[in-house]
Amino acid sequence: MQPIVSVTNLCKTYATGFHALKNINLSIRRGEIFALLGPNGAGKTTLISIVCGIVKASEGVVLVDGHDISNNYRAARSLIGLVPQELTTDAFETVWATVSFSRGLFGKPANPAYIEKVLKDLSLWDKRNNKIITLSGGMKRRVLIAKALSHEPRVLFLDEPTAGVDVELRRDMWKLVRSLSESGVTIILTTHYIDEAEEMADRIGVINGGEIMLVEEKSELMRKLGKKQLSLQLESPLQEVPAQLADYRLTLSDNGNELIYTYDTERERNSIIALLKALDDAGIRFKDLQTTQSSLEDIFVSLLRGNQ
Repeated sequence: MQPIVSVTNLCKTYATGFHALKNINLSIRRGEIFALLGPNGAGKTTLISIVCGIVKASEGVVLVDGHDISNNYRAARSLIGLVPQELTTDAFETVWATVSFSRGLFGKPANPAYIEKVLKDLSLWDKRNNKIITLSGGMKRRVLIAKALSHEPRVLFLDEPTAGVDVELRRDMWKLVRSLSESGVTIILTTHYIDEAEEMADRIGVINGGEIMLVEEKSELMRKLGKKQLSLQLESPLQEVPAQLADYRLTLSDNGNELIYTYDTERERNSIIALLKALDDAGIRFKDLQTTQSSLEDIFVSLLRGNQ
């Protein structure tokens, strides 16, 4: 199946000589939720801005459902909804008026029933006659999403959609994003909240220094790069790890009362059994044990450190 967004050999160099993007190649599948992760200045917003036709690329090609964003801007842009980071909207317009106006900007005929549905889905219906200036920050962000959805796009870009909003609103937005994805809308989000990507994304892309470091299925990424940790609460403290256990790269903590074994779930599946036997042979007894799995945040941090 043809990807709904295709980015090929994309580069962006600003007049100052700064290389914001370096040979980006990326394909976004129809209907997926794709999370783009990266530190500040990594190139996330520049990449989104180029795909949305806001910033012009120095080199490369961007296709949206087969339409070139440069040569066929109107057709490509009509398929895209964008929710920017900044809370900028028409302060003295009502919610209903500003969302309806956004739909008209894309040449779409008036459709009050659709606008009503969008506002109800975003819990904005009761605020439809309120001026934007009177709304809270969270409500203003909902209005931005409503504006982005007003022309019925097939691709929705969310640039830091939950930055600065409370936990309850974040959960509401996660629910909304899932429902949009289920309706066939492709979601591409950038976020600083790793748990947001871990909760929602089908695939993860990591960008740093203007380059894509990896693109991977979330489950596969965590399977391949995730580490597990086995913590053993010892019956008697150890001063040091016995030499015969050196191959397991064990570490001591809690003043020698805890033995920690970090292992790769992919390559060392049977190592725990061997370790427990080796501990028994060494006369080391334990009273409790527990395992923990590395999170997406752990993986993200280790990737960035490895790229420095």
